Amino acid sequence: MEDNFRHKGLRKKLAEQLKERGISDARVLKVIEKIPRHLFLDNAFVEFAYLDKAFPIGAGQTISQPYTVAFQTELLDIKKGDKVLEVGTGSGYQTAVLLEMGAKVFTIERQKLLFDRSKVLLPELGYSPRFFYGDGYKGLPAFAPFDKIIVTAGAPFVPQDLIDQLKPHGFLVVPVGDKDVHIMKRLTKGQVSDYKLVNYGEFKFVPLLEERE
Repeated sequence: MEDNFRHKGLRKKLAEQLKERGISDARVLKVIEKIPRHLFLDNAFVEFAYLDKAFPIGAGQTISQPYTVAFQTELLDIKKGDKVLEVGTGSGYQTAVLLEMGAKVFTIERQKLLFDRSKVLLPELGYSPRFFYGDGYKGLPAFAPFDKIIVTAGAPFVPQDLIDQLKPHGFLVVPVGDKDVHIMKRLTKGQVSDYKLVNYGEFKFVPLLEERE
């Protein structure tokens, strides 16, 4: 799996573009510049890996555009050692970003094709999250509570199970809406069951799938 000087130059340029678009966390930009995104893509899209675009990854899913990955990561405000639940492993790229930020990542994926692929790819690249195959709406109650939770697909609502699995003062970042447009929301949990929701603009995601028989 090659990562050459050209790839590194393209990542540096991508990080500069994200900074121009408003990503201000230097740690996030540094991680975007470091991780070889082209290794998370199908061969057909490798030449376009460092464009700020989403691409298909199979099973009707996509790898989010770098700006979206950076935006969600910045909203999470990751601190080293944070215990983070990622709902939707997908390609594994966002997982790698969270790990590079110093988080302890528990990642769940309901598409078997993507689960199997990321479970092989991420360790090959030196990343070791805890992998789970299952329904993201339900989270991982056996491993809760989490400092931060990120949902990488569009949800029709904020799943209550995920709110319940968040620590007091923790953040849940989730895009909420219909199939055409999603509003990025950050939920900050209070000391008990209360919480505050703040909107951060419109994005477009593939849908978070509900459990199927």
